[in-house]
Amino acid sequence: MKAGTVIGIVAVIAMAAVSAFAHHSFTAEFDPDKPIKMTGKVTVMKWANPHAWIYLDVTGSDGKVVNWGLETGPANSLFRNGWRKEDLPAGTVLVVEGWQARNGKPTANISTVTFPDGKRLFAGTSNSAAPRGGR
Repeated sequence: MKAGTVIGIVAVIAMAAVSAFAHHSFTAEFDPDKPIKMTGKVTVMKWANPHAWIYLDVTGSDGKVVNWGLETGPANSLFRNGWRKEDLPAGTVLVVEGWQARNGKPTANISTVTFPDGKRLFAGTSNSAAPRGGR
């Protein structure tokens, strides 16, 4: 076998291994026993794979605003579930439901978002115990 072929095979195997380690299971990062429901304003939506992210400013009972990072399913899944890029401009008020990160940081994996007009979209949670179509 030529050296170039061996290097190519090693590179493909290494990339596959990195990809496998980069992705996580739901329970490794999020706590299924810590459901959250919050209302806030979108600061940014990042359409990406393997997970898209919504960043939401949430005002606590103490009046302090905390920016939460909310993991959703992949951008392709969101699109198939009815999401459109124009749905989430900065300032859009959302009610989100999901599960908080195990580390206690303002990060969550979300199952649904509800808009002020009552429109509700499934966020593609990676929680295998969640009902499909929301919590």
